[in-house]
Amino acid sequence: MTLKAVLFDFNGVIINDEAIHQQLVEEILLQENLRPSSDEYREVCLGRSDRICLTELLKRRGRFVTESYLTQLITRKAQAYEQKLQMLEKLPIYPGVEDLIFQIRAAQLPMGVVSGALRCEVELVLNRAGIAQHFAVIVGGDDIKVSKPEPDGYLLAVERLNLKYPNLKAQASDCLAIEDTPAGITAAKRTGMQVVGVANTYPFHMLQRQANWTVDYLHDIELDRVRDIYVRREHQPDARKC
Repeated sequence: MTLKAVLFDFNGVIINDEAIHQQLVEEILLQENLRPSSDEYREVCLGRSDRICLTELLKRRGRFVTESYLTQLITRKAQAYEQKLQMLEKLPIYPGVEDLIFQIRAAQLPMGVVSGALRCEVELVLNRAGIAQHFAVIVGGDDIKVSKPEPDGYLLAVERLNLKYPNLKAQASDCLAIEDTPAGITAAKRTGMQVVGVANTYPFHMLQRQANWTVDYLHDIELDRVRDIYVRREHQPDARKC
């Protein structure tokens, strides 16, 4: 087993925008004459798609909406998100993102993004940050029918990587995921991926219980060390054969 690709989560890993998303979700609830809750946002929405987030929040308040109306709410939020970013002089990209991208490129490993955010939001940020060209695939929340902690997004990303690079022949276990939430870590691990948890959104000790490696900051990730561990695992005897 060798490391063949690195897949990034987006919100909470590449961009520090959870506060913006929380504000926009709370504004939607207020516009629907419903009371928001900051604690509930963390419980329901972190690491999940807007569709899952809004569906659950509305359901808890006894509000059941049609798919078409839910799509309208999501579109309204996406437009407001773009407006919020346009007002920012500088995007809140996490420190260490560009250095980590440089390490991965130097190792000649393809990269992708697997997010619950809409594809248009991901592309907007990556393009504005000048790093879009480094990501071979993007799987957004609108590319799949379910959200993390379901593994579908990561499985689709591996499939798309193999289509883009036919010689890659990657399996999920050949990929490294970088996540910041328990839902995201669970989604990646359910595919057989190794996961680095970065403590941007949840405490270090909480992620440490679930991820294969945990770091405080992206610049703490030692890619060479991670790659060595993949190689060593390839040569470890299978316990079932002992």
